[in-house]
Amino acid sequence: MAWQPPGKDCGACGAPTCEAFIALVREGEKDLLDCVFYSTDIAPSRLDARHTGRDILGTEYDFILEPLPGEVSARKIILPFRPDLVEKWEIVPGDIVVGRPAGAGCPVQHVLSVIRANPVTGLLTCLVVGPRASRGGEFKEIEAYHIVGFEGISRTVRREPTFGMRQRFLPGSCMMNLAHTGVVNMVLAQSSGLHVRVENIRL
Repeated sequence: MAWQPPGKDCGACGAPTCEAFIALVREGEKDLLDCVFYSTDIAPSRLDARHTGRDILGTEYDFILEPLPGEVSARKIILPFRPDLVEKWEIVPGDIVVGRPAGAGCPVQHVLSVIRANPVTGLLTCLVVGPRASRGGEFKEIEAYHIVGFEGISRTVRREPTFGMRQRFLPGSCMMNLAHTGVVNMVLAQSSGLHVRVENIRL
């Protein structure tokens, strides 16, 4: 099979991972058309732009931000437009929240699993888990939020993250394959790679 899904494990097709989806296609239980990224008009290299050093618009980026060991996505630190909801709704680690990063202008609804919640500031540290996590279960609709930052392991494509610099990067979980920019405010050498935090996010 020449075409491959982009490896985002979004769950939109009903399979838990892209790898499982391909296995189901091979077994005849799924069709390639079940993948929201599948198109006969788009070359696989465009779909898998996160590995080329260029995003879906052809913009170059310096690095990809991948998950920390044992996590499913890079950490995403967000501030709901209504930060009081964190305390009011008693949002705690393990909760699923749904909203759109409207502060950055992203049109995509995100499904996030909370790993840290601060009821005083309203800041939530989350992992992007995809739409499958909100199906048939309880979730809290926060509507819109600002992206405060990302944290994860950097995979260098063009340039390593440099402390204090605004750089283009691609969150590994970005379903649009769209480069973001942010100021690198932490770079730690770990056995798993460069542990990086990026803040002041813009698209």
